[in-house]
Amino acid sequence: MRSLLVIGNGLAGLSAVRAARELGFTGPVQVLGAEPGRPYDRPPLSKDYLAGRASAADLELDAPQEDLGAEWLTGSAVSLEPGRVVTADGQVLTADGIVLATGARARTLPQLPHTSENVVVLRTRQDAERLRAELVPGHHLVVVGAGLVGCEVAATAAELGCRVTLLTPEEAPLARVVGAELAPRLVELHRDRGVDVRTEVSVLGADVADGRVTSLELDGGERLPADVVLVAVGAAPETEWLLGAGIDLADGVRCDASGRVLADGSPVPGLVAVGDCAAWWDPHLERHHRAQHWTDALERPGRAVAALLGVPSPVRKPYLPYFWSDQHGHRIQAAGYPSLADAVEVETDLGEQGFLAVYRRAGVPVAVLSLDQPRPFVRWRKTLVASLGQRAETPAAETPATTPARGAAA
Repeated sequence: MRSLLVIGNGLAGLSAVRAARELGFTGPVQVLGAEPGRPYDRPPLSKDYLAGRASAADLELDAPQEDLGAEWLTGSAVSLEPGRVVTADGQVLTADGIVLATGARARTLPQLPHTSENVVVLRTRQDAERLRAELVPGHHLVVVGAGLVGCEVAATAAELGCRVTLLTPEEAPLARVVGAELAPRLVELHRDRGVDVRTEVSVLGADVADGRVTSLELDGGERLPADVVLVAVGAAPETEWLLGAGIDLADGVRCDASGRVLADGSPVPGLVAVGDCAAWWDPHLERHHRAQHWTDALERPGRAVAALLGVPSPVRKPYLPYFWSDQHGHRIQAAGYPSLADAVEVETDLGEQGFLAVYRRAGVPVAVLSLDQPRPFVRWRKTLVASLGQRAETPAAETPATTPARGAAA
């Protein structure tokens, strides 16, 4: 392999370039990114950057002294063929190996007028700057969606002096992430700081005046006043441009357990996918899955690039999903697969000082969640890596045939 092309200049794309150089690849590398500028960190967008405690320079991921010998290009890819990518401005980029790292975009809600100047999403630095301008002390922020981004922004806005209402159709914030048993314990983090948390409620529409939403219509008939609305209902993979590429798409680019892109269930030579656009085969879930976490974008590209180059992977430890979230001065950490559990046990409960819970399936630990318990969490995380790693990662070709037809919509 003589040349590499990385489509996407976020953390996953940068990690792929770093991995290629660390694995001894000395050929030319081009990186095509839809956002101008160098790679930047996204987790602070909902916290320190939004609060004004971090600058744009603080978000930069590549150090000034880091010379990866890559050519950084700005543009959007519109089509993919073997060894060839065409951009929106007609440029043709060719390479022996291609890494798809286009990430994801914030989902929107059809019942809300997203052209209104005070209805925002949060995915990019520009989104954060637009939202920050609206977070005036005393203004009422309504957050639609109570996943990680929604909860973090609710916490930041409350810190900035905003009145905050957090809406979710689930029974508690983060219910899909940590499970129904423990999610209610996290509600109090918000209510203790004055956030109005409303569960099992849906938004039906909005009232608009002079180009701004003034209130939201809820399914119970209430009209909830709003100065600014954040829609935080997840992210969709950036894969529309790949619909004619003949590869397997279903909630992301389907890959085997090493990140090799699949077509009709078989790996495509010279093509891998990483980060939020990639749905890797997960042997524990026994299905393809988009991890959508920072650690995934940092660690997995090393394995994918090794598969692309045909060399041993530098990643030795088994993959284990992990995330953290800072809310109201507390740190939430989780690792493993909570959705696999048939029982949850709180191992350590220190009341206001936090807790640690272990998820088990048939008595075997499969996940751990902690609130302000970093040391025991680290120990449990290492235990999970060892226990879950005993199950070998099964190539997608050896799994049940669940791959959709080529070109299926994401």
